[in-house]
Amino acid sequence: MIAIGPLHPADRAAWQQLFEGYNTFYERTLPPETYDEKWKAFLADDTIHALCARAGGEVVGIVHFLKHPSTTSQDVCYLQDLFTAPEARGRGVGRALIEAVADWARQQDCCRVYWHTNEQNETAQRLYDRIAERKPFVFYRQEL
Repeated sequence: MIAIGPLHPADRAAWQQLFEGYNTFYERTLPPETYDEKWKAFLADDTIHALCARAGGEVVGIVHFLKHPSTTSQDVCYLQDLFTAPEARGRGVGRALIEAVADWARQQDCCRVYWHTNEQNETAQRLYDRIAERKPFVFYRQEL
């Protein structure tokens, strides 16, 4: 049984372990103060948001997301980070987290949820292709 809900102060270590796993997957390292800053922001639940998946009382997945205006529609929700513990993969955790974000976005009057992934992340794409429409856009980024 997978339960989706908010993070609690006692979840800090489990959340950070999963978020570090996410960042390792994308070959980046964050300084400790970034984890501290984002943890506080997620608990405040003001501009950026987080949910977790629990199985057997343990945090086995996390998702981070935010709402923002759009120039061509009503507000939208950007699902920025999604990560499940390796031992929980294939059990519906990712799908449940995405569905929970979509439910949240509907309650916020967003017209869509969107996200992107690495083109080599074929495991995630198998799920995404079943639950969402793949759009033909190319992603660009300019570091400042």
